Amino acid sequence: MSKLLVAATLLLLLDGCTAHNRSMPYDAWRLGFFVPDYMEAWIETADVFDGSGLVYVQAGSGVPAISYPRVLRKEVPSKFRGDPRGWPERPGWGAGKYVTGADLPRQIYVRWQSQVEPQTYHTRIDIPESIRNIMRKKEKTFCRFTGKMEVQYREAIVIGLAPGGIAKAWVTGPCLSPIEVARVRAKVDPVGPYDGKSGGKYRPLSPTSKAYIEKFGVPYGSW
Repeated sequence: MSKLLVAATLLLLLDGCTAHNRSMPYDAWRLGFFVPDYMEAWIETADVFDGSGLVYVQAGSGVPAISYPRVLRKEVPSKFRGDPRGWPERPGWGAGKYVTGADLPRQIYVRWQSQVEPQTYHTRIDIPESIRNIMRKKEKTFCRFTGKMEVQYREAIVIGLAPGGIAKAWVTGPCLSPIEVARVRAKVDPVGPYDGKSGGKYRPLSPTSKAYIEKFGVPYGSW
């Protein structure tokens, strides 16, 4: 187990009985992840350090959202329709869940496998008070999904993960425009995948992503 996770566990035990007063005007905030087209990854853990000093281990894990390859398509397409270069102007909410019981985060630790390289990365993303204030602020906006003016919060944090250890975070709401939080370059974890318990073996790429990378390569520098 990494030193950071040991510290997180100890902090959770020490603070577990402390009164926990959430500073946000809603019951839970959402944490989601996505990756560029064909740039598959596996999130081993996303641990949240919240504003009241509590730690939520594995608030996120698993497969991040991806547009291409299509989940149900098994054969390699004759034409690749996805484009992994750069970040979308309006990232979606990603694959994830609501972090129930936690206050707004002040730091998120992410450890993931970049399957296209393959490589294991880990990093911490700081969420400053200015961003937490944005998440507490309700705004009036036109929502194209309902066709009406809505009052909403930016209650979601979405994180994009890319090869080379690039992670970028935004705060967003159902119909509100995303606001960039941070862009960081993660460190390579020398222990390797699964805390060194897999003998250096990574999750395999899908045939479609493997074929795309063999043909076009990985667009490093575009993220």
